[in-house]
Amino acid sequence: MIAAVPVEGDIITTRLRGGPGKGAGGLRWYTGRLGTAEIVCVFSGIGKTNAAHAATVLTQEYSPSLIINFGIGGAYPSSGLKPGDIAVASQEVYADEGVLLKDGFHTLQTVGIPLLREGRRRYFNVFPLDARLCGRMTKAAEAAGFRPLQGVFATVSTCTGTKKRAVELSKRFTAVCENMEGAAIAHICKLCRIPFVEVRGISNIAEERDTSKWDIPLASANCQKAVIAFVNSRNL
Repeated sequence: MIAAVPVEGDIITTRLRGGPGKGAGGLRWYTGRLGTAEIVCVFSGIGKTNAAHAATVLTQEYSPSLIINFGIGGAYPSSGLKPGDIAVASQEVYADEGVLLKDGFHTLQTVGIPLLREGRRRYFNVFPLDARLCGRMTKAAEAAGFRPLQGVFATVSTCTGTKKRAVELSKRFTAVCENMEGAAIAHICKLCRIPFVEVRGISNIAEERDTSKWDIPLASANCQKAVIAFVNSRNL
């Protein structure tokens, strides 16, 4: 499991009997069990580079059968999501990689250089996620009492702080929410051929920035409830 910061995973880490241990990559690892599942949880730090680093070290040190990326995210107004809601990624998109021309932003397909080649498949900005795992996470979130929304997640380097930018990104990628790590982890998982699923609790609506409207504790707690339900459902 990978989350960016401790507030996103404090419920889960308190349940892992192994406790924290500083190990490979200078990261603090939490190991233990949830139900009958052997879990390794790490806080990567924010952003794509930190996330890719954590995913790479996790892969090398623990050979995981599955990686779950979880945490909070900002929902685009068109999604209909509100703080405390749950979103499950069907695709992850690098929202900033591309080229800016006179007529606006263009994706890496305009450049013609993919981020990843896998046989004949070329990945530019979009990394599709496993539909089966996406469905299982959605059902787990429903079992935990939520009404999750499946959709495209946009991974950004600059968080959206205006409604104009939110509308722009949501239209460009048909995205429902944004975060700062998911696409990088999806990228590493694709390189290493590790199954990957991502779930986010919505902390705020991406519009004119007003932190007084945010609810990070609720988003974090709800997301972790969905993750725990997912892990338990895999043990049935």
